[in-house]
Amino acid sequence: MIKLIVGLGNPGPQYSQTRHNAGAWYVNALADAYSIPLQLETKFFGHVGRGLIGTAESGQSDCRLLIPNTFMNLSGKSVGAIATFYKILPDEILVAHDELDIDPGTIKLKKSGGHGGHNGLRDIIASLANCRDFYRLRIGIGHPGNKNQVHNYVLGKAPNNEQRAIEETIDEAIRHSSDIISGQHDKVMQSMHAFKAEL
Repeated sequence: MIKLIVGLGNPGPQYSQTRHNAGAWYVNALADAYSIPLQLETKFFGHVGRGLIGTAESGQSDCRLLIPNTFMNLSGKSVGAIATFYKILPDEILVAHDELDIDPGTIKLKKSGGHGGHNGLRDIIASLANCRDFYRLRIGIGHPGNKNQVHNYVLGKAPNNEQRAIEETIDEAIRHSSDIISGQHDKVMQSMHAFKAEL
């Protein structure tokens, strides 16, 4: 059972539409879909909400949402604070983040693993006593093709067709969020991993 969903990004309007904020886009969309207000909680260094996700017919789950208000490489400060306060275990956390190794228009769910060079994941792993057993919602943004271009790429805006494809994958993830939270991960992977938005 997922008790905390984290959406990674950088704070401030200059970053809000950049690829690195794809995880934050997902949590904002999830909050909108289920009318969960997000409010700044200084003790958790981020915007936090809590509400029921799902439907009365298929079942609802009580879940907390978090968008860290730190810069990406300090995301663990926020995640560690809220996880410690509410005694949330690593395998009860889902972290949504941008993923260079997946094309725009695709999205993947996985548990555990390394940080793959993602500074937000690296800091979260450190904040959880080097435990990697949290779930990840990997939102594809594609790769610039040259590792020296990655920094500017993730902090840049996607062209319109790629942005639209990313938003479609986020919509797909919203449709599966109740099943992700309740632990129906095989079902989610079978359906969501087959999804491909057209560019």
